[in-house]
Amino acid sequence: MMNKTQVRNSLLLLLTATIWGVAFVAQSVGMDYVGPFTFNMVRSLIGGIVLIPCIFLLGRLNSPEKYMQKEKAKVGILNDRASKADERKTLLKGGICCGILFSLATNIQQIGIQYTTVGRAGFITACYIVIVPILGMVFFHKKSRALIWGAVALALVGLYLLCMTDDFGIGKGDILVLICSVLFSLHILVIDHFSPKVDGVKMACIQFLVCAVFSAVPAFLTETIRISGLLAAWAPILYAGVLSCGVAYTLQIIGQKNMNPTVASLILSLESCISVLAGWVILGQKLTAREILGCVLMFGAIVLAQMPEKRRGN
Repeated sequence: MMNKTQVRNSLLLLLTATIWGVAFVAQSVGMDYVGPFTFNMVRSLIGGIVLIPCIFLLGRLNSPEKYMQKEKAKVGILNDRASKADERKTLLKGGICCGILFSLATNIQQIGIQYTTVGRAGFITACYIVIVPILGMVFFHKKSRALIWGAVALALVGLYLLCMTDDFGIGKGDILVLICSVLFSLHILVIDHFSPKVDGVKMACIQFLVCAVFSAVPAFLTETIRISGLLAAWAPILYAGVLSCGVAYTLQIIGQKNMNPTVASLILSLESCISVLAGWVILGQKLTAREILGCVLMFGAIVLAQMPEKRRGN
């Protein structure tokens, strides 16, 4: 049976996928006014800034005595100053690694979408549900149950029905989005590595600020940044910055604590289903029978992945 922490974390990841799914609408509208690097730079900067008061508030709410007890129990030493220095170093390392991967993945995805269809990009990006367990097994020696591999296969079929058109081929955009999917897979595994060791909100804040800096360089070199364009796209930029970045990616980091990264990637891949539903509700785009079947299979894969493992008798 799943414990309360696993249920809570699963719900947090589901909320993350919901926010990301709706964010496809915001990104589509925002790209009518600003370039991809500019969009990512501004939304990441907003996401980082939004988290600064949250970090301050959470720090004030936490009792210093409880914090010291946790640190001593975690490290098992009395040298608190050295313990805090090590924690800050780990936090900075995790934030920078996540920020670099996040920046590369989101910017390559935005460029790749220009050379392929949204459906193909959605399917190829969501292939991280297959890449995550493979990379985890190869590099981190993380084993996944046969039930989870079955859920992965079911989710892939659902994603194909949901996103792909009949004429399948590999082009320049498809290759770029595939690279993006690999980067997102590494991003999930890096979060899985660092999130149990550091404050998730602080790491998310560093991640966004790093991404903003990395996106700013190509934005100023290759795009024309106009205030009028930013003002015209204020609503989608705020949604992408505050909710998609500031809230959702922080929920991802918190929700992935003590979660199997393969299961986490399956839940997060629901953003493909939710993006179709958001397009239907917000933009009036209708769902075909094939797309509805894809959504059903995706939800079935999530349920399958969450089923407890049968224990053998002693």
